[in-house]
Amino acid sequence: MRFHAGAAAVAAIAGAWLRIGLTDWLWLGVAATGVLSAELMNTAVERAVDLASPDEHPLARAAKDAAAGAVLVTAVFAAAVGLAVLGPPLWRTIFG
Repeated sequence: MRFHAGAAAVAAIAGAWLRIGLTDWLWLGVAATGVLSAELMNTAVERAVDLASPDEHPLARAAKDAAAGAVLVTAVFAAAVGLAVLGPPLWRTIFG
């Protein structure tokens, strides 16, 4: 979760530096909120599974893997949003 929080902070700093518009801020906010929500749900699933099944069990592993997969899918979406929102103004700033 710390990595994703750091990535969101970097995106926010870049957005402020590049002076992106309101719609772009909303997209970044949706993406960051989605990743944070997925991380929180992943933590909840992992703890609930550990409580219900402290021993290794294939179904417990499958539940944890599915929750982690949701975080991965959401993080890939957030990276795509970040690239789409920040890429063009960053390119213009660097290369004129």
